[in-house]
Amino acid sequence: MTEKAPRLFTPLKLRDLTLKNRIVVSPMCMYSAKNGFANDFHLAHLGSFALGGSGLILTEAMAVSPEGRITPDDLGLWSDEQIPALGHIVDFVHSQHALIGTQLAHAGRKASTWAPWRGHGAVPDEQGAWKVLGPDDQAYSGSYPKPTAMTADDIQKVIADFKAATRRAVIAGFDVVEIHAAHGYLLHQFLSPLSNSRGDEYGGSFENRTRLTLEVSRAVREVFPGHLPVFVRVSASDWAEGGWTPEETVKLARLLMEIGIDVLDVSSGGLTAAQKIEVGPGYQLPFAEQVKKETGMTTMAVGLLTEPQQAETLLERGQADLVALARELLRDPHWPQRAAHDLGTKIDVPDQYARAVRW
Repeated sequence: MTEKAPRLFTPLKLRDLTLKNRIVVSPMCMYSAKNGFANDFHLAHLGSFALGGSGLILTEAMAVSPEGRITPDDLGLWSDEQIPALGHIVDFVHSQHALIGTQLAHAGRKASTWAPWRGHGAVPDEQGAWKVLGPDDQAYSGSYPKPTAMTADDIQKVIADFKAATRRAVIAGFDVVEIHAAHGYLLHQFLSPLSNSRGDEYGGSFENRTRLTLEVSRAVREVFPGHLPVFVRVSASDWAEGGWTPEETVKLARLLMEIGIDVLDVSSGGLTAAQKIEVGPGYQLPFAEQVKKETGMTTMAVGLLTEPQQAETLLERGQADLVALARELLRDPHWPQRAAHDLGTKIDVPDQYARAVRW
């Protein structure tokens, strides 16, 4: 690397972990697992980003329990038997001088649905549907399963499942754990008044609606090694009247910082079919910027961030600390090399690929 690297290619230290650059592979569901187990597809898919030069690779959402899957094809971390295949992927990523984290999730009322190319809405009973849980009995939409309102025991089981999955992530060797509290999945469902009509200590006030996310975060932070960082992904806005707001996101960020959460991954939407999202390049960036400026928390921006100069500018302006890319990296897993070229610097590439690099 050149002596004066662009901001995108400067290291970032999070606890004792140092990311070699600010480029993060955003979690992207691939719906290619069987019974929650990783396979050769996941090795090739995630390994390609390590070869391409991304500093941190986040896996797709991994269900913390079988009932927490979005689809029958989701990855999982609910069983010790799922650890070895994931550990093999982690070892390969580390061999390419990259870091890897896992996103832990529970789909809540958006569970037991089809992968996008297999169908739409709820999986029929005769094809393997399972019981769906939520804060209350409101379905996401008419084509989605009707959830059963969670009992106190159900809630405690979810917390325990996140904690157990985190222990498995440690054994597999992951460098980061990200808690998925966004995109209309279970923790987000508890956060938003649009999906949480409970009358107990987990519903109603901001304090009550954030209780489960904070309890899960404490449980994860308790068992993930203290020298490694924990991320939380949130939807900063429901993009719907009466829903979760950016101002509440800032308040939640402060509480997460007190627990010891290191990075807020700031996305938006996904809670309600009635959302009205104003999509455009960097459309979610103001949310990450607001959290960073009002709390000082390390933030990760995501959402139509596709061009190297766009990423460099937002970092230079202090709008976020990390840049997460998703579909752009599916199009070009070697995007970091293109970004280095466009920004006038050089980065290390695998010896096997060096003959193809153009600086």
